[in-house]
Amino acid sequence: MINERRLTRLAQNLIRLPSENPPGNEFESAMLVKREMEDIGLDVRVYEFAKRRPNVVGILRGAGKKSLLLTPHIDVVPAGKGWRHEPFGAEIKNGRIYGRGSSDCKGNVAACLEAVRSLKEDKAKLSGDVVIAVTVDEEAGSKCGLIPLLKKLPRCDAALVVDAENFDIVIAQKGLIHFKVRVFGKKAHGAYCWMGVNAIEAASKIISDMKKHAFACKRNRLIEKGVTINIGTIKGGDKVNIVADNCEFEADLRYPPGMNQKLILNEIKKIVERRAKKYKIEIEDAQRPYEISKGHELVKTLAMCARKLNIRPSIKGSCGATVMTFFRDKNIPAVTTGFGAYNQAHATDEYVKINDLVKGAKLLEEFAKEYLR
Repeated sequence: MINERRLTRLAQNLIRLPSENPPGNEFESAMLVKREMEDIGLDVRVYEFAKRRPNVVGILRGAGKKSLLLTPHIDVVPAGKGWRHEPFGAEIKNGRIYGRGSSDCKGNVAACLEAVRSLKEDKAKLSGDVVIAVTVDEEAGSKCGLIPLLKKLPRCDAALVVDAENFDIVIAQKGLIHFKVRVFGKKAHGAYCWMGVNAIEAASKIISDMKKHAFACKRNRLIEKGVTINIGTIKGGDKVNIVADNCEFEADLRYPPGMNQKLILNEIKKIVERRAKKYKIEIEDAQRPYEISKGHELVKTLAMCARKLNIRPSIKGSCGATVMTFFRDKNIPAVTTGFGAYNQAHATDEYVKINDLVKGAKLLEEFAKEYLR
């Protein structure tokens, strides 16, 4: 049986251990997860792909070969300033736990562990293994987390990424391309600017052209927006009275399923070439889009279990990106759900509702029983 007090205490203990990424100091939080898994009686394994950044895997053994993976992450974004509640205090007020990572994603970690503890205590008869993989580095691309971990994990028949809000069932998400554009010009005295080539001015025109560009894409019924571009950083020049011979900016491009990443990058290159003779485009990160059928067994079973608990989830697509996409290359069907509070991920004074964590743990328990019955 799901124990609210135990679940709440674990969520608080996790939130009180800072695991901000960057810099990526997840060690203490991961060790708490490891101890919890060992206390439950799971088969526990630790995989470290960067120093003091352990991914912790626990396996609840079932009777057959079929297996189900639950995977939340333990790293959080930096807390920043402006909080009214202590970001690592895990204060409870009006049924909410406040703190960085409460919704994204330590509340989900606690719910996963409580669900598996309850399955173990109740001696649930499962036709296969439940594997919990609590990963690091999700907030910075998963290069030390799920990406290499997938090569080490036992084969799983299905994956449930526990990293969303409001019990949504996410079955489609955009792909992303993070890229840097470096524009090179020619220095000159600011008083004789026509004798130089201003890289900042060229970059500003490139940015404007990118924002106006109409990328050809099919409308996706689950994802509202088409291609979007956000300019995240920009810097350039040396001094106010020198024509800038350098400028660089970073862009975050998101695109819906059905589009070709190479064709998108070719269009970006053409836009840059129209405004700059000398330039360099550097790809910093890229993830392909993902979509699974609404009629897939995984989706239908999760939705059915939610309805049994009087939860009415939205089956939807996401403009953001979760680690769900990495299961595509492994041919493992995956969906995403989670129990964070609406619009609280990365927010100042982030919180999660205790009642939602309890319902979430019950949902995970019910889902594991149903999928592995």
